Amino acid sequence: MRLVTHVTAGAERPGALVPDGDRERLLDLSPALGDGVTVTDVLADPALTARARDAVGQAEADTTALAALPWADDARLAPPVRPGKILCLGYNYRGHVPDGQDPTTDDPEFPDVFVKTPNTLSGPHDVITVPPVADDVDYEGEIAVVIGRRAHRVGVEDAMDHVAGYALFDDVSDRSWQRRSSQWTMGKCLDGFGQLGPAVVTADEVADFHDLTVEVERDGVVTVSQSTSTMVFRLPFLVHYLSQVMTLEPGDVISTGTPQKLPEALAAHRPLVHGDAVTIRVAGLGALTTRFAGAYPETSGPARAGAATPSTEGVHA
Repeated sequence: MRLVTHVTAGAERPGALVPDGDRERLLDLSPALGDGVTVTDVLADPALTARARDAVGQAEADTTALAALPWADDARLAPPVRPGKILCLGYNYRGHVPDGQDPTTDDPEFPDVFVKTPNTLSGPHDVITVPPVADDVDYEGEIAVVIGRRAHRVGVEDAMDHVAGYALFDDVSDRSWQRRSSQWTMGKCLDGFGQLGPAVVTADEVADFHDLTVEVERDGVVTVSQSTSTMVFRLPFLVHYLSQVMTLEPGDVISTGTPQKLPEALAAHRPLVHGDAVTIRVAGLGALTTRFAGAYPETSGPARAGAATPSTEGVHA
């Protein structure tokens, strides 16, 4: 299933995207699931999962009812889940290394883990505001893993039992703030700088997570194209590793890292500004387009005065 959270009359409701030819229609799952149920609830509860599947199957089988559903691209989608934790991986694709490091060197011993705070979360139809203090905004196309079953110190062999599905994630970052310290928090956690969606594709729909290609397009040009088979730390290990320290709860997100940009894209680096858009595509998971808009300066205080000059140097995680 392709589960979404849609906004109707100002309220968030669970839904599913149902194929209809070359497009998808939006099925509201609330009548089948009851009031107050979220997509996270569906992912965590086998009974709710079964009811959602039944509703989707009935819609697919009834062409008359299917034709009456609204087109998905006419709906407004919120983030499909609202995670308690957004855990991200840096340098998790071979060839993607810190600036100045040889990309052919040995793999790191441990994953490079950082967090995105809740204020970063945005949905597939949200426009990302570039604030006045951000002058080197960059994109990172990633696959996000959504936890469906509580994971506490799980073994590698059992880790995938805790994965409910996958979504696309844009780890938007401001490099000038990221370069200011050894900790990346300020460059990673600007408001709205974590776009998630459009749907959570349930794990049964993906035959092999490590046989997907992450592709990113900017200005009509493909800037990233690399297979998940080149990940340094594979997904079962990541779930195992993270669960040794913190309990992973249903709805939590692990974003598995971005591949290195293609050489031509690195050479032509330009910070994202008002009017720019970036699209992430992964076959089977769909496409996520991040649109950017500028904000009017609010102040001209010390934070702005110390901003770094945009460049291709610095961390790119």
